[in-house]
Amino acid sequence: MLARSALYVPGDASDKLAKALDRGADEIIVDLEDAVAPGAKDAARDLVRVWLHDLPILANVGVWVRLNTGDLRATDVRAIADAPALTGVMVAKAETAQELVELDRLLTSLGSTAAVVPLLESASAVLNAVEIARAPRVQRLQIGEADLRADIGVTPGDDERELLHVRSHVVLASTAAGIAPPIAPVSTNFRDLDAFRASTEALARLGFVGRACIHPAQVAIANEVFTPSEEQVNRSRALVEKWERDGAGVAVDDRGQFVDEAVIRQARLVLARAR
Repeated sequence: MLARSALYVPGDASDKLAKALDRGADEIIVDLEDAVAPGAKDAARDLVRVWLHDLPILANVGVWVRLNTGDLRATDVRAIADAPALTGVMVAKAETAQELVELDRLLTSLGSTAAVVPLLESASAVLNAVEIARAPRVQRLQIGEADLRADIGVTPGDDERELLHVRSHVVLASTAAGIAPPIAPVSTNFRDLDAFRASTEALARLGFVGRACIHPAQVAIANEVFTPSEEQVNRSRALVEKWERDGAGVAVDDRGQFVDEAVIRQARLVLARAR
């Protein structure tokens, strides 16, 4: 199943880590990078390492760790790679496919099966999105829009149309590379939940299948927006079952609409998002 919500939790906040799995998010992203002050990196890494190793393997909640950049990246990986509950690592400020190849080598040497999510936070990263998406272990892409906006000098208006090209490009790159659709970037305005809902619905129309959250209050909204209705699920299941039973081709459904492989791909995506 695809994640509808991914909640960021600071890696140096033991109280928030203790409550993280009870917030209703499909995934938890434990942040060792931006959320942790430079002087607290070592303590945060040790805290997260112990927390991860104490976790049971979870069936319904993914557990990710956002890694630091530079030399600290490998140090972070070595501390957490053998945790059985670790789903994968998020690569802050990923720029090239080659650095992900090197990360894959390190994870392999440590015996880790962790997946990878690169965070695209610069113009060059966005333009390299297809190559980055095809790197080893990459499960999906995410956009780090705060750094990206600073890099390209964008100041979004209320409808955020200034970021439309980047967002659509990352959706297209994901599809072209054959990986999972991306989850949408965070909104730092966690007080205006109506605005959060509106922007999340707009991102869903663009092809995102979930959203990263920085506050627990955002999680329920993301889950609701990205959960298909019972009617959508039932209709999609019926379409797929009929398609698989009758064989490929072009058919007409019970509403008089044409059904072909493209329609079935959409139906399968609905089922992948279903809970």
